[in-house]
Amino acid sequence: MPFCDSSENGTRIFYRRFGHGSTKVLLIIGLAATHDSWGPQIKGLTGAVEPNDEEPEAEVIAGGGGLEGLREGIEVCCFDNRGVGRSSVPPKKSEYTTTIMAKDALAVLDHLGWRKAHVLGHSMGAMIACKLAALAPERICSLALLNVTGGGFECFPKIDRQMMSLAFRFLRARTPEQRALVDLETHYTKEYLDEHVGSCTRRDILYQEYVKAISSSGMQSNCGFEGQVNACWTHKMASKELDKIRSAGFLISIIHGRYDIIAQLVHARRLFKKLQPCARMVELHGGHLVSHERPNEVNQALIELINASESDVTPEEWSYLPEKQTGCMATEATPLSLSNTNNNVASSLRTFYNLLGKLQLSFFYFVGIFMIGYEHMRSIFKSMKSVRVATSNS
Repeated sequence: MPFCDSSENGTRIFYRRFGHGSTKVLLIIGLAATHDSWGPQIKGLTGAVEPNDEEPEAEVIAGGGGLEGLREGIEVCCFDNRGVGRSSVPPKKSEYTTTIMAKDALAVLDHLGWRKAHVLGHSMGAMIACKLAALAPERICSLALLNVTGGGFECFPKIDRQMMSLAFRFLRARTPEQRALVDLETHYTKEYLDEHVGSCTRRDILYQEYVKAISSSGMQSNCGFEGQVNACWTHKMASKELDKIRSAGFLISIIHGRYDIIAQLVHARRLFKKLQPCARMVELHGGHLVSHERPNEVNQALIELINASESDVTPEEWSYLPEKQTGCMATEATPLSLSNTNNNVASSLRTFYNLLGKLQLSFFYFVGIFMIGYEHMRSIFKSMKSVRVATSNS
C-alpha cells in the first residue's frame, strides 16, 4: 500500500496516484472525508478510474488528460488526511492544525518527488491548501479553493432549524446508514437530491453509494473527528501569510456552491477579496459538495486554471475585475458591504468565537452535547417520577 511518512510526529499518510503526465495536481480533501471523495475530479482531469500506485513514473503522453483543452497529460495525487481513512490517527487534539496538515501535504509532494504542483483543496482541505501555499509558495503552480472559509467563527454553518437537526443527527449517527442520511442533506441541495434518474431519485442512488463507501472505509473515530474539527476551529490566515500568497504571483480560483449551508458563501467572497489581484471567483448552483453536484462545471473551471497557469496568464488578466465590473461578480459587493457596516454584529460574533475558542468546542460538538445531556436528564426525571408513583400506590 502507498504510504508517506510525515515529519510531524511520525504520522503515516495514505495516498493514491492517478493518470500520467508532466502536469502534477495535488488534491486535499475536507473534514471527515477520504481521498475517494475526489472521484469526479480524478476522472475529469485524468480520464482514469484505477490508481497507478504500483506503476513506475510514465513519460508524458500528449493529450493524455481527461478533458479537452489540456496540451499534456495530468498526474493526480489524493490522500487521506491525518485522522481519517487509512492514514494515522494521532491521539492528541493538538496534533491537528491546518499548519501541521499542510506539512503532511508537503511531505507527500516530497515523497513523490514533485517539485511543483497545482493544489486543489475542498472545505477543510482548502484551508490546508492555503497554509501550504503560505508555507511553501515556491511549490505551488496554482491554487483552487472549493467551498472554503477563513476558519474559526467562519466555520459556523447557517444557523436554522435544519442545521440544528443535522448537527444533532450527525453526532448521534452510529451506523453507515444513519451517517449517509445526514451527509446527503449536508452536502447537496434538496433540488439536486429530488431529481429523478430513471425510476429513482438521486437521493436513493447516492444513499446506496454513501452507505457502501462509509462501510468500506469505516466510520471515522471520535479522536480523528474532534482533531480535524480542532484544525478547522483554530485555522486563521494571518495578513503576512496572505501577503506571501499574493506576492508569489500564482493564479487562484475560489469555487463555491451558492447554497452551501456549511461553508457560507459570504466568507468565500471575503477571502476572494483578500487574495486580489490573483484570484477569480466562480459561483455555481450547488451545495457544499459542488464538486459532485456540478462536476463538469467544476472540472472545467479547474482546467481553465491549469491552462492559464501554464500559459503564463498574468494575475490581472486572470481575475478580469475592472473597476466597472458588471454581471454576477457585481453581486459580491452587497454581502461584503453589509458585513462591514454592521460592526455591532461582527463584534458580537468575534466575542462569541473567542469564548468558544477557549472552550475548544465546535458548534456541532457544543450543540450535540447539550442536546444529548438534555435527553439524558429527561430520562432520569421520568424514571424518578415513575418510582415515586409506584411507591405511593403501595
